[in-house]
Formats: sequence, C-alpha cells, structure tokens
Amino acid sequence: MKLAAICEFLESLAPTATAEDWDNVGLLVGQPDADVTRVMTCLTVTPASAAEAIARGADLIVTHHPMPFRPLKRITTADTVGRLLWELIGNRIAIYSAHTAWDSAVTGINQQLAESYGLTEIQPLLPSSDATLSPGSGRWGQLAAPMTLEWVLSITRNFANMERLQYVGDPQRVVSRIGVACGSASSFAEPARRVGCDVLITGEASFHACLECEASGIALVLPGHYASERFAMESLAERLSQGLSGVDTWASEREADPLRWF
Repeated sequence: MKLAAICEFLESLAPTATAEDWDNVGLLVGQPDADVTRVMTCLTVTPASAAEAIARGADLIVTHHPMPFRPLKRITTADTVGRLLWELIGNRIAIYSAHTAWDSAVTGINQQLAESYGLTEIQPLLPSSDATLSPGSGRWGQLAAPMTLEWVLSITRNFANMERLQYVGDPQRVVSRIGVACGSASSFAEPARRVGCDVLITGEASFHACLECEASGIALVLPGHYASERFAMESLAERLSQGLSGVDTWASEREADPLRWF
C-alpha cells in the first residue's frame, strides 16, 4: 500500500485539522508514493522503539508524540532527535503522528478511556467548534451507580496494569461523574469541575495543580503519562491491521515507561 493511502486512512480516524494549534501532526518524515508493507505504532520514538522498527523492517512508524516536535535548524547525530531521525531516514522509515487529533477523535484515546470506566452520556470537556470533525477535547460522563474514589483507583490500577498510582482526594469519597484527559492534562481540572465532575483522571499533574484540585474539591487520579496513552497505540495497531489490506502492523514491544517505582 502506498504511504499516502495509509495517511488518508489515519486522517479518517483522527482528522489533523482538529489537532491543537501548537502541535505538529500528520506525515512528518517520508515519501508519499513509497510502498509500505510493515507499520509499527508506538507512544514515542525512542532509541529502543527506533531500533525495533529498524530491526523488524518497518516502513512506517505511527507515533503518538511527534518526531520532530519543534522546528529543527539541523539534523545531526550530536543530539538524540537528530540521531534518531538520521537513523530512520537512512533506513527509509517514514514517521506519522496524529497526537492531539487522536486524543480527541471520535474513537480516540479519551473516548476509549471514558468507555473503560463504563461511563454513560459521554461528552467532551471542551466541545469542538466543528463537531463534524471532532467532538472536542477530553471527556466526561456518568457512572451507572455512585462508587467510591477507591473503586476508581482500583479500576485505574487494573486497567493500567500498575501496582501503585498517585491520587489526590479521600478514597472513601463517593463519586458519580468522572472526567478524563490523557497525558499531561491537569488544565482540564477546571472544565471538569464546571460540569460537575467529582474526579479527573489524567496522566500527570504538577504539584501546584494537585494543590489547586485539592482546594477546589475535585479529586485527581494520576496513572502516569505513559499509562494514560500507550494502550491506545495498541488499539490503533489493531485498527490499522483491520483497515489496511496486506500491511503487517504491530505495536512496539520494546518501548516502556521511563519512570520506575523504588
């Protein structure tokens, strides 16, 4: 399949026009008319995931976090971004990122997160100005029955396959309305509070954001940036496998959360 056709398929899943203005999305490296037979998805292009793509003969990496993200004045092996780009380009491996477009897509990361908690009446925390392209950013919804924050923590821990996770709030607090925003999205706490959410589930938050949530009465559940997004790159690999005839697709098996617990 031609790379351009795969880009069109990805565009249908997550229209790049819906990405945040500061983002860098779409085809970032590659030749649109090149043939593609093997595609790897990953959360981030790292030395480990890039080496895997090269070793397994990938023609395309679909990464969540853009590579490159910021404008580059030069591409050399003197820094990590330049070195990885040099290696991938040398092996004729294209790079595509949907990033915040995939966060907000109809079947994207936040929708998948919201559904994993069994939420109903799911709506965006920040509605889109063009609902024909995307519902909007973040999600919130209702639990079928009120539960404790401790239950939410347990569901999150099991979903993310973690032994421990950070949170803000009283574990015995009863919650019924939940907001979700993947990645580093504590800025969604105020929109979540405005629509009456008892808790916001996001990847990570600063110390001061945690203090503000504690003071304003909204609980936080923080499984980590990696855990809040990586699962959706596995589901994206499955979607690509189903939608792209003759293309071998897999989610990176080498990338891992760089943060560890002692």
